[in-house]
Amino acid sequence: MSEYAISSVSPKDSYTNKGVDELLLKEGIRRDKNLDYTAAMLDEDYNVIATGSCYGNTLRCMAVSSDHQGEALMNDIVSHLVEYQASRGNFHLFLYTKLNSAKFFGSLGFTEIARVESANIVFMENRRSGFREYLEQLHKDTEEQMPSVTENASGTGIAAIVMNANPFTLGHQYLVETAATASKLLHVFIVSEDASLVPFTVRKRLVMEGTAQWKNIIYHDSGSYMISSSTFPAYFQKDSDQVIEGQAGIDLSVFTKIAEALSINVRFVGDEPNSVVTGLYNKIMAQQLPEAGMECRIITRMTEGEADASARDQDKAISASTVRSAIQQGDFEKLKSLVPETTYRFFMSEEAQPIIKTIREAAEVIHY
Repeated sequence: MSEYAISSVSPKDSYTNKGVDELLLKEGIRRDKNLDYTAAMLDEDYNVIATGSCYGNTLRCMAVSSDHQGEALMNDIVSHLVEYQASRGNFHLFLYTKLNSAKFFGSLGFTEIARVESANIVFMENRRSGFREYLEQLHKDTEEQMPSVTENASGTGIAAIVMNANPFTLGHQYLVETAATASKLLHVFIVSEDASLVPFTVRKRLVMEGTAQWKNIIYHDSGSYMISSSTFPAYFQKDSDQVIEGQAGIDLSVFTKIAEALSINVRFVGDEPNSVVTGLYNKIMAQQLPEAGMECRIITRMTEGEADASARDQDKAISASTVRSAIQQGDFEKLKSLVPETTYRFFMSEEAQPIIKTIREAAEVIHY
């Protein structure tokens, strides 16, 4: 333990926050946009010499001044963050770090889950058997749901879809229909990270209600191993393309292991004509999934008024962003044309009022 004290940094503490930003910048790190706790270590002159932050159950933005390297200050920062996480009930922790830091975090009890050499990123967790247990849980979920699932006799292969469904739209429903019809069995992974305007419990329910007509679907929570692009840490990557490459690489590395465990041989994804991020992400998947022995099928997104998705009017492509925008504007007639009856019925209910309020008050509802 060093002689320096560590304390939390209030968002209102402009002096210390400026010191944190300066230290991160000096060490080649940008402050992540998604942080819910920050700690700093100050020297006798009140200079920030080490810092670390949290978001959910992840550790982020950790840095030690180059003037204090070799003093084991990072050990103290990590210990402080782990203790803080424990105080709020988070014991299973994750972090993303540079390749040359992975060995250090390994010495502190973190185990590598996946890495992307080209993007200089390693995904780690503080449970040696965490990912293995997650794969075992996926097997268990599959076995428990199989008695109520009928494999599609005319379909071929075992497929998967990963969706956030924020909220579930006709576009999502069309993607599921396409995949379920073409496959013997379809695994649908719903991103369970609660960082969306629509809570996970609601998103999952709407997905299941909106796809109940297809009987060859197994549903899974993504857990902490698949996260949304909105919360993927980007603080030590140089530009937006490298951030996308990093997330896609980690996602594909993790997904490949999941696919091996569940014998998945094809992943269905929807195109996103209005999203540069998703477009590049899909391009990377189309290149890399075949290298892992899987097919990547990119399905043209359904457009407004087109039940068969035959028209390709990019301005009318149905997406969760379009739906959130309609809700924000109070245009429920348009909402009705964009979502399945089950989703529309939910948003007309009293239960949805707090979510509608949140969407209406959101500064940004469009995903780019």
